[in-house]
Amino acid sequence: MRALQVRELLPDHAGAGLVDLAVPGPGAGEVRVRVRAAAVNFPDLLMTRGGYQLKPELPFVSGLEFSGEVDAVGAGVTDWRVGDAVVGGNRFGAMAEYTVVPAGALRSKPEAMSWEAAAAYPVAYLTAYVALVRCARIDPGEWVLVHGAAGGVGLATVDLAKALGARVIAAASSAEKREAITRLYAPEAVIAAEPGFRDEVKALTGGKGADAIFDPVGGDVFDESTRCVAFGGRLLVIGFASGRIPDVSVNMPLIKGFSVVGVRAGEYGRRFPERGAENVAAIDALATAGRIRPHVHAVLDLADWREAFAMLEKRDAVGKVVLRP
Repeated sequence: MRALQVRELLPDHAGAGLVDLAVPGPGAGEVRVRVRAAAVNFPDLLMTRGGYQLKPELPFVSGLEFSGEVDAVGAGVTDWRVGDAVVGGNRFGAMAEYTVVPAGALRSKPEAMSWEAAAAYPVAYLTAYVALVRCARIDPGEWVLVHGAAGGVGLATVDLAKALGARVIAAASSAEKREAITRLYAPEAVIAAEPGFRDEVKALTGGKGADAIFDPVGGDVFDESTRCVAFGGRLLVIGFASGRIPDVSVNMPLIKGFSVVGVRAGEYGRRFPERGAENVAAIDALATAGRIRPHVHAVLDLADWREAFAMLEKRDAVGKVVLRP
């Protein structure tokens, strides 16, 4: 089978490449899936150079999430049958023609979704759900400012926040991205991701500020966000795409009464398994009902993985990029 394998941890993904591997067999409690689509996520890029907190033993196959069909089941598996359409993930291993995962790592594919859309929604929407529902406890009518709104997770957050009844301000870096966000999800406002955004946020919210701010950027964006978060607001720390991990003087949240909350969706589910299962069930229900609509920016062959990775690195994509093994 074809697979994108990481053999060495090197800059510019130099230790990764397309290889032919034997098709793996499922062990007890495992399922083999014929992968139809695998989404590209920033952790996939970081793991090729050892820049992510998860460091699998070398060599390993890239890919956090996928959609496909059950191809074989191991001993003791009763929940899945050959031919079932599924989505799933196992932290790595998805960017191959076949992948083997624990049976519990799979869910049924929403029937109305394409293979590509189904591969694109689990990680992004789970992050958005944990951020908005578990961490921020968003209520309908509250203002949510989403930074990095054109990225895979950011765009999912715009979509989910709208589905939850929030009023959304989406911040994106280019006019083309802002036009795409408006066309796809029609948030209440779409603003430029540039210094001075706090004035626009204050104006849009009647001087109050955003009740919740979703920040995967960090750096200067986080610094300025502390100036436009509402009293009692929640500033959600998702990541540091800018490259700088910011600091906050604790007098700021004291005076303004806001919380700084770290969001790690996967770790949340591992720490609280019952709530983690509820989170997954909630986004699956929204997907099945058509209330969330993941957007796929591009679909490429697995052989074109470098082009796909570059789309994320250069911030060219609006939504998710998907590979077909």
